[in-house]
Amino acid sequence: MGIFIAKRNIWFGISLAIILIGFLFTAIRGGVNYGVDFAGGTLMQVDFHKPVTKALVNQINDVLSSKNLLKDSYVQQIGNNPDVAQIKTRSLSDQERVELFKALKGRFNLPENEPLSTTKVGPSMGVTLRNQAIWAVIVASILMLIYITIRFEFKFGVAAVLALIHDLLILYAAYAIFNIPINTPFVAAMLTVLGYSINDTIVIFDRIRDNLKIMRREKYDVIADRSIMETLARSINTLLTVIITLVALYFFGGPSIREFVLPLLIGIVSGGYSSIFIASPIWYILKNREVSKRASYKTN
Repeated sequence: MGIFIAKRNIWFGISLAIILIGFLFTAIRGGVNYGVDFAGGTLMQVDFHKPVTKALVNQINDVLSSKNLLKDSYVQQIGNNPDVAQIKTRSLSDQERVELFKALKGRFNLPENEPLSTTKVGPSMGVTLRNQAIWAVIVASILMLIYITIRFEFKFGVAAVLALIHDLLILYAAYAIFNIPINTPFVAAMLTVLGYSINDTIVIFDRIRDNLKIMRREKYDVIADRSIMETLARSINTLLTVIITLVALYFFGGPSIREFVLPLLIGIVSGGYSSIFIASPIWYILKNREVSKRASYKTN
């Protein structure tokens, strides 16, 4: 018996520990750290009359830190004008907004008396985004369950969907542990991870299905282990290729790209792990229970 199925309790335990730690951090902090997109806040666009580089963003963050706003803020270059930066921060009063712009004006010698634009985002918009994200995950999971059931069988579908839920919980736990703000790019990355993870899982399930026909007299754990081993090189190579690309994007891409790449990177790693160590063991458990039920019926 190989390590994938025989050691399944270890793999399940690792995932469960990470997820529980994530929920523990959420409870300790009194909730999820929602970004401006979900919690509401102030969006300020400022023309700095020079390219918004990483060095400039660091200087802007210094000003935000002096106003005790750094924790709740994010700076990124937007639009076609490379000199314009958008500052996302918590909801500011008119007085706080004026004081922040005065500090920016004094630091960077800005000629304007006011920022290009200031917009307040209400939390109700965040509730709508949250609900839409939840429904998107539910609909995607149901459609994937139907597709995999038609292509393979229902137990494969259940195992795949549970592995997807595992990936989302791991992604959530990572954000909770490191107190990273959850925002719109997080939702986009989350849905992207669902597509990647299910693709890798289907490759393994396809090999299991083929081996079920070839290895008729073998036990399900032996078939699952062999199938994983036969697709392991492909899974690892694909995962490493994606990780290398995402790491390059994270370090060399702009702030807006980095905001999308981080949850994608976490989710891709989790997806690769779940395809190998979570989905197949769950299928084995479901299949083994089916055999046990059949045996009990025959005995009775």
